[in-house]
Amino acid sequence: MKQVVVVNEALRLPRGKLAAQVAHASVAALLRAGPEALRRWLAEGMPKVVLHGESEADLRRLHALAVDAALPAELIEDAGRTIVPAGTLTCLGLGPADDAAINALTGSLRLVR
Repeated sequence: MKQVVVVNEALRLPRGKLAAQVAHASVAALLRAGPEALRRWLAEGMPKVVLHGESEADLRRLHALAVDAALPAELIEDAGRTIVPAGTLTCLGLGPADDAAINALTGSLRLVR
């Protein structure tokens, strides 16, 4: 079990803004997961990984694939109060779900650095 957040790195968000958006994606995707997935994920220490997405289009494509695969998934659009305009797609939260199911969608993505 793990959770993945894919970040729209085309935005080049400052670290603080990025951290807030990743937190939004993590919580939002978690709220889409069922109780058994939540229990297992908590028992395993809440593993999560933050990955590099190239663009808004990449996040939307991955979201569609996740929905088709019945994975918990949530796109995060910014409220527009600080750095980016309202509605800007910043992150995609996936899972928690089985590693293999998430890796099938995100295994080729690299870590955010």
